Amino acid sequence: MSTSSQHGLHPKPLTRKTFLIKNVRLPVTPDDGSDSTINQLYNVTCGDGRVDAVEPTDKAGAVCGNDEELSERFDVIMDARGVGILLPGLCHAPIHLDKCFLLDRCDELRTGDFAEALKVTAKAKAAFPSDLTDLYNRGKRLVIDSVQCGVTAMRAHVEVDKTVRMNCLDIGLKLKDEFQTVCDMQICAFAQDPLFDAASNGRPGGNYTLLQEAAKRKGVQAVGSAPYVEPSLEQAKRNMTLILDTAYESSLHADFHLDYNLDPTAEPLIWYLLEQLQERIKSGRWADGARVCVGHATRLSLFSKEEWTRFRTTVEENKLPVTLVGLPPSDMYMMGRGQPGSPRATLNVSRLEREHGVKVAMAVNNVENAFTPQGTTDPLALCPMGVAVFQDGTKKGCRTLIEAVTITARKAIAAPSRQSLTPVKGDAADFVLLHENDSLYSAALSPCYTRTVIKNGEVVATRRADKWIRLVAQQ
Repeated sequence: MSTSSQHGLHPKPLTRKTFLIKNVRLPVTPDDGSDSTINQLYNVTCGDGRVDAVEPTDKAGAVCGNDEELSERFDVIMDARGVGILLPGLCHAPIHLDKCFLLDRCDELRTGDFAEALKVTAKAKAAFPSDLTDLYNRGKRLVIDSVQCGVTAMRAHVEVDKTVRMNCLDIGLKLKDEFQTVCDMQICAFAQDPLFDAASNGRPGGNYTLLQEAAKRKGVQAVGSAPYVEPSLEQAKRNMTLILDTAYESSLHADFHLDYNLDPTAEPLIWYLLEQLQERIKSGRWADGARVCVGHATRLSLFSKEEWTRFRTTVEENKLPVTLVGLPPSDMYMMGRGQPGSPRATLNVSRLEREHGVKVAMAVNNVENAFTPQGTTDPLALCPMGVAVFQDGTKKGCRTLIEAVTITARKAIAAPSRQSLTPVKGDAADFVLLHENDSLYSAALSPCYTRTVIKNGEVVATRRADKWIRLVAQQ
């Protein structure tokens, strides 16, 4: 970690227990509809990894004094100097740890479609066991890049199957241990390949046996799959029940990439999932606190108002622990190929909350592979993308987008989360300070590069941009 006094950071050479962030803007919502609260500056004091107090700088009795005086009370002082907004730590819900930065190791893309992505990725995956150093280095790069963006929690998918066996899982657990002080990494043992070897098979094959073994490994917190890769619809449903069984048996969260299509004739498997959860909860076959994360779900973008009402009512009345997660970079790149008019879609995060009261998370999911060649590890980059794709540049819509990559994303993977974007006493002191954005609106529309990342009340990463321009004098 590097630190700099450029943005008012004054560390003491002691174990950090107390932290002051002063003169900073917060993503508050004004009750009176004015900008007075938004333009207010705040002091945020933290102790032992938690928020102690959040106070306006002009409040009577607010923390004051010069740095020398304050250094007697705080181990670390950060002065935002009235510029920069403090957001909750960002979250990957989820991201593929083992398939990141894989594009230059794949055959050249010719069509860019899903079948080609599966083919070239399978060929590249075959080399994973023989080059564990590369597997580790790519995963490490993903974690470092993510933390520098502001990610303090992530669910990392690592594949388990007959090709890679436990190699990806071993690397994931190693990285989880190495980066435990800077990022809460959940490891999800994930079956991207089918659990059934053929359409004629009534029993799952070797991939499922390996996944069961992986689910029992210490450090694994979730188990998941992509039911749509199964040879038949019936086997896709069996895939889901097997994953739910495994999650219950090992007290894990479940994670599905589900309903990844735009076919109006395809049965939405989300209904089967909700039925399964209702039955299991009623019969005591679901672990307390375990949640189900549903990624992609592009088929649901075709839902009618009545179907969304049914979804929300079913989840709320039965208190089902389910969160939908849109994966815009993958969804927009892959969906609609070969269909009339080439429809493109991802879950409309802004509209679903505005019109149906359904909170949806967003995640990066893939970085530089055949399924998603484009994009970065930065969850905030999904916000300006969402503004364009969802055609919602309102302040309320932008707040929903920021929530989707912070507090809603954390809920999706059952990571510790606060109730609001604005910190209150007792919240975990996990933040990302965007030094060049002066409002939540600005952060959603054009998130700045320069950032400071705080985890458990300690600075764990900084990101700075050197800027220079040559001016030519006019003649």
